[in-house]
Amino acid sequence: MITLKHRSIVNLEREREKLIEHLRQEISDERVLNVMARVPRELFVPSSSRHLAYEDRPLPIGEGQTISQPFIIALMTQALELLGSEKVLELGTGSGYQAAILAEIARQVITVERLPSLANTARRTLKKLGYINVQVHLAERTLGRRAEAPYDAIMVTAAAPRIPQELLDQLAVGGRLVIPVGSRWEQDLLQVTKQKEEFTVKNLTPCRFVPLIGEEAWNEE
Repeated sequence: MITLKHRSIVNLEREREKLIEHLRQEISDERVLNVMARVPRELFVPSSSRHLAYEDRPLPIGEGQTISQPFIIALMTQALELLGSEKVLELGTGSGYQAAILAEIARQVITVERLPSLANTARRTLKKLGYINVQVHLAERTLGRRAEAPYDAIMVTAAAPRIPQELLDQLAVGGRLVIPVGSRWEQDLLQVTKQKEEFTVKNLTPCRFVPLIGEEAWNEE
């Protein structure tokens, strides 16, 4: 006899497979796709939204924050161009889902979150799933986490009005910064690559993120 719980699990697995095939139309990095096929997004959203976990859309996670659309997560991860040996900084832990994706590919992930309730929930979820190469910290007023810089890659999951110099300073030479930049309502997702004496910037796609709060970003309203 097939139980309701078993039917729900099967449905989620089927929806996950459909999502990965959908992402494959735009995402070329098979490592990213394989990781997203493994990490259970439904465990990073409220129970009331778990049936929506594999729709290609953002979902609310409380405190006025969201878990990003899977396509954006895949695109941002791909843009970091990770090989496996990197130390990665993430700004905006949120649910912890993006940190889990990064932890599957990078050597070490340091993620910061300004809202204690989200940081605590993400820390518990990541620990429960066995991610020992992720550190979750409360964000400081200054962007990033300078004490453990430099980073081979930095991902920012909230929108800044400009590319913050503080984060460029924490990025290793040859490293990539992926960040949404624009107004509070509409932004462009940028990939910034640090060279010895200059930076190259590539516009990846229009996007919408919640505002990044802190120095060189937005004031909390």
